Amino acid sequence: MTEQNQQEDSFFTCQICIEPTPSSKKFENGGSLCTHPYCLDCISKYIEVQVQSMNPNIQCPGLGCEHALDPLSCRPLVPEQVFVKWCDLLCESAVLGQLSQNQYSTYCPYQDCSALELDECGNTTKKINCPNCKKEFCFFCKLPWHAGYRCSESGQLRDQNDILAGKLIERNKWTRCYNCGHSVERVGGCNIIHCKCGELKGWESREMEKNFHVTLIV
Repeated sequence: MTEQNQQEDSFFTCQICIEPTPSSKKFENGGSLCTHPYCLDCISKYIEVQVQSMNPNIQCPGLGCEHALDPLSCRPLVPEQVFVKWCDLLCESAVLGQLSQNQYSTYCPYQDCSALELDECGNTTKKINCPNCKKEFCFFCKLPWHAGYRCSESGQLRDQNDILAGKLIERNKWTRCYNCGHSVERVGGCNIIHCKCGELKGWESREMEKNFHVTLIV
């Protein structure tokens, strides 16, 4: 083998940046049959983008290649916080995989948190207090908690007065007429609500429990 051939063999072409790169900087995907050639810099940037996109199952970037990247082989290539986030995503993916077509999970809606939340009670919990950021949100509509208001109204809260009024409704355990929206307080008597708008509802009605984000008074 000539000296020129030896020099050519010590380089490869990265399939991402299409640059000749020393073989010492070639990425080795441990435990995989994939042989697509990538330089360490390109594969590192690729992994960071995938993690930022909340993708736990990072595959080889080769067109049509379905081989997964080995996290342990990639660990030395990325910053520690990126690797930790990747591991978190893999754990979350495993949890959700156990809950086939899971409808009892969501993510905290606050952008500075986004923690995974699981409702182990089976979709019966409406008000969630995120254990990570300690903020409250609605499990049903995935928005910040709208005390005293229905999910359909949560985007219509106009100002701080609306928010304070909703908290007052929730604190006093009032309910609201689904027809006109007026607050209703039960002080005694039977379980039938006769609102001034003419609407008639049972105080213990399952319909009210479904439509209102309040605790019904028995």
